[in-house]
Amino acid sequence: MNKRLCTLIALLVTCASLPAWADPALATSKNCMACHATDKKLVGPAYKDVAAKYASDKTAVDKLATKIQKGGAGVWGPVPMPANPQVSDAEAKKLAAWVLTIK
Repeated sequence: MNKRLCTLIALLVTCASLPAWADPALATSKNCMACHATDKKLVGPAYKDVAAKYASDKTAVDKLATKIQKGGAGVWGPVPMPANPQVSDAEAKKLAAWVLTIK
């Protein structure tokens, strides 16, 4: 392969493996910010608290992506998180990866 092609492939692989280019705009568009904030508890936990709880969990992106789509209960208190079927698999993983970067 020529040098340009190798460089392009390396760039694409690097970009695909970055935590996520998700941002509050995606979270807002999927109604996540109605119940969550990055730095304080609203209805659900603060994203920084979620990130801290799952910081050492290598499977956290998949676990959180599943919760984003299917909902859950009991982890953060009595208020259940509703299912979000409008969030695609890719969006859920992108959102989960983004949440895990919040300090």
